[in-house]
Amino acid sequence: MCRVLRDLISIALTMGVMAFAAAADFPTKPVRLVVPAPPGGTLDLEARLLASKLQELWRQPVLVENRAGASTAIGVDFVAKSAPDGHTMVINAVPIVTVPHLQRVPYELTRDLVGVIQVAVVRYALAVHPKAGVSSFKEFVELARREPKRLNYSSGGAGTGSHLYIELVRSAAKIELTHVPYKGDGPALQALLAGEVDIMFNTTVTIVPLAKAGKVRALLVDGTKPFEGLPNVPTFESLYPGVGIDGWHGVFAPAATPKDIVDKIAVDMRAVILSPDLSGRLHEMGFEATGVLPESFNPIMRRDFERWGRIIRENNIRAD
Repeated sequence: MCRVLRDLISIALTMGVMAFAAAADFPTKPVRLVVPAPPGGTLDLEARLLASKLQELWRQPVLVENRAGASTAIGVDFVAKSAPDGHTMVINAVPIVTVPHLQRVPYELTRDLVGVIQVAVVRYALAVHPKAGVSSFKEFVELARREPKRLNYSSGGAGTGSHLYIELVRSAAKIELTHVPYKGDGPALQALLAGEVDIMFNTTVTIVPLAKAGKVRALLVDGTKPFEGLPNVPTFESLYPGVGIDGWHGVFAPAATPKDIVDKIAVDMRAVILSPDLSGRLHEMGFEATGVLPESFNPIMRRDFERWGRIIRENNIRAD
């Protein structure tokens, strides 16, 4: 029995040494960073900035590969089924925790993928057209309660972030609004600017300049802490404690990827993300570089997966 135990310990130690060596040598070949969206969007640009810096650090090619379709599910599924060696990863945003609740997908997020790092926090703001006649979130809620469904809102389509954040507000404030979906956030924003709809949720990088130009009024900022670009606008968390959900971008790998390799990638990515150059570029894009490591990022991912799932079920939301 003692000999068997010694053999088991020896095997475990050997495997540990091998895993450490594999992590130390990573990467041993080109790395693919999958973007589950078409080229040209903010997620694609962010991936290319990250890949360029990692390529310098790792001295291996880091290739950005666009695999768009099925509301990002095609790209995510490709990575979930890739070799779990750290050389194929996917970068995604809110859809990674919402899409599995909106449509059938060929993977299970919390079983098939592991969060490597949270790259950045993305802030959203609720904007209203001046013709709606409200100048604060309080006035907006009062009007919506006084005249249910009179106020309408645009979104990029059922189940998109611009739709789900409004539903989060609507549910917390206990108000009734009319949804007007468009084919993408671009047309939905144009509808707001034209006064065809009253309100819309969009990223702060879009809303802030429009608010400063007087084309819209910002009433609310999502997330859990104040946003410096809209200093006098209340946060969702300040009005509805415990309900606010931060938007974020993160990198994911196949779940079976060895922990030592995941941790090595995460540490390297964090150094790159928080470098003055890349964090500054992200700030210019309206994002806050965070570099949250796996031990903290994965609980955030699982929490938001459950919370968005509950919101989607309670409001009977289905993707277009």
